[in-house]
Amino acid sequence: MKALLQRVSSASVSVEGKTLSSIEQGFLILLGVKKGDDEEDARLLSEKIAKLRIFSDENGKMNKSVRDIGGSLLVVSQFTLCANYAHGNRPDFLEAEGPARANELYEYFVSLLREQDIPVGTGEFGADMQIALVNDGPVTVMLESNVLRKK
Repeated sequence: MKALLQRVSSASVSVEGKTLSSIEQGFLILLGVKKGDDEEDARLLSEKIAKLRIFSDENGKMNKSVRDIGGSLLVVSQFTLCANYAHGNRPDFLEAEGPARANELYEYFVSLLREQDIPVGTGEFGADMQIALVNDGPVTVMLESNVLRKK
């Protein structure tokens, strides 16, 4: 499972011109579910995201978590994070989990974040979404559950 975190001062997701969710300061999280991912992958990522200290403290150091700043999360499914681009110029998405299981794990991931008392907005799984964001920093971090499993 891959989670691309973008530290934002604001972000929103829309479908067909209708805003589904918007947040102020926090993370826009693009989530890719790979074949073989399971609930443990979702748990590892959700716990790391809640504790990740990449927001500035009073001294300008990245030392605060999204919870510490009272921030929010906007989680959007994105199977293209699972692209294989090693051969040729057109990526394949064979490593991406099938839609039913991917949606199940996406919803589970969102529920785990909500259990940590962090406001969470979402996109619409499988929809053609438009995302607007103001990247803060910019600060962008890729988290992968397989890296967290090796600890």
